[in-house]
Amino acid sequence: MEIKVLGTGCSKCKATYETVNKVVKENNINATVTKVEDIMEIMKYNVMNMPAIVIDGKVVISGKTPGEKEIKNLLGI
Repeated sequence: MEIKVLGTGCSKCKATYETVNKVVKENNINATVTKVEDIMEIMKYNVMNMPAIVIDGKVVISGKTPGEKEIKNLLGI
């Protein structure tokens, strides 16, 4: 599984990245988590509101900072 957290570096984007990493590690999920800050790369996903989470190429959340429970739901836990 490939998870990307899209954001330009704001505190909400950083918090989302940290929360995603925490959920992945605590639940032993086989996933690669990356943070994408390059605006040109972010634009490829047609995302206007950040932070955003992309799982296996699909934008699953945009414009808000999800909590652990919501991230678990997105990952099917």
